[in-house]
Amino acid sequence: MNEHGDQPVMRGFIQVGRAPEDWRQMIAKGCWTFLYMSYLYYAVEDLTEDRHTAVVTAVGWVALVSFVLGYLFLVLGPRPEHLVPWRNRLLGGLYALAVTLTLTLGPPWTVLLVYVSISSGVQLPLKWGLRVVPAIALTVAALGVLNGFGTAEMLLLVLPTLLGGGAMMAVVQMGRTMRELREARATVAHLAANEERLRLARDLHDLLGHSLSLITLKSELAGRMLPDKPEAAAQQVADIERVSRQALVDVREAVSGFRRPTLDAELAGARTALTAAGIAADLTRVTSGHADLPPDEEGALAWALREAVTNVVRHSGARRCEIAVEESGDELCLTVTDDGRGAGGAHGNGLTGLTERLGLADGRLETGPGPRGGFRLRAYVPLSRRVAA
Repeated sequence: MNEHGDQPVMRGFIQVGRAPEDWRQMIAKGCWTFLYMSYLYYAVEDLTEDRHTAVVTAVGWVALVSFVLGYLFLVLGPRPEHLVPWRNRLLGGLYALAVTLTLTLGPPWTVLLVYVSISSGVQLPLKWGLRVVPAIALTVAALGVLNGFGTAEMLLLVLPTLLGGGAMMAVVQMGRTMRELREARATVAHLAANEERLRLARDLHDLLGHSLSLITLKSELAGRMLPDKPEAAAQQVADIERVSRQALVDVREAVSGFRRPTLDAELAGARTALTAAGIAADLTRVTSGHADLPPDEEGALAWALREAVTNVVRHSGARRCEIAVEESGDELCLTVTDDGRGAGGAHGNGLTGLTERLGLADGRLETGPGPRGGFRLRAYVPLSRRVAA
């Protein structure tokens, strides 16, 4: 297995149409390349049967070796962009050499055009390969007619020419498609990792922001109660310990991906946090319409409530905070309104993460000044996907 999880043989296979990158690919390509070398038998036999003069035979060997080397370079050689024009010229040279040798040395050399067709399928883009391979097959047919080939001989040369070039084009396209799929899979994995990092960042921000704010408030209360009210201070310290332990549990769940707060739990936590901060909490407009809300939508609203209450406690300077959960058309709306100093400027990390979190649940976020000043946050999630009874 390689680093991408592909088998070595498959890795060599999908690189058809590209230069081999290691010895495994060289072996894989060499196997299917040299299978086609059996067609050279006819040309080699023509040179070894004393059918030509010594000079012609020597020239024939030089031409044959040159042709094979050029073919192997096209099929197995490197393919940088700057060599593409030279490779195309080499392909044209092989075609001209094959036709010339067939016309001068005889019919057995027609088989060289099969290799030209295979090289065209590997070297040329698909739209050109679909034109060039049939043209080479027509050349083979024309040379066959010129040399008086019968039907069987014609088929034995024309069909391999068409099938060899067509097969190489198909394999090259398959290789390109598989490379694109592998790259797409890597991209999806990268995006999934980024999404997980964003989720973890949002969860930790919301969890720790709320818990640390509550710990800070209770620590201040405990400090003010000492030494006059040691029992009340001890109660605040006990609350700090409880909140700290719960924060640790929440962080572990967030890291494990299991953290999904409920709206009821966050409403209770909001009342406690607001009371500890000396802010009057009004939850009279909280309806029971969220009882059958799907987990994703409920979790998004719960995170919105936690972030909103944390901001009220830490930044608003408010004396009163109203929380409402009501149906609005085909949506469930969470509204958190305070009478504090309001908010200015762009959204911070908390509201930005909250917007993203609501978007994942097909919800939306609205923020702005309250009807009587202060700040108002509204989070909407759809009711259309309720769990069936």
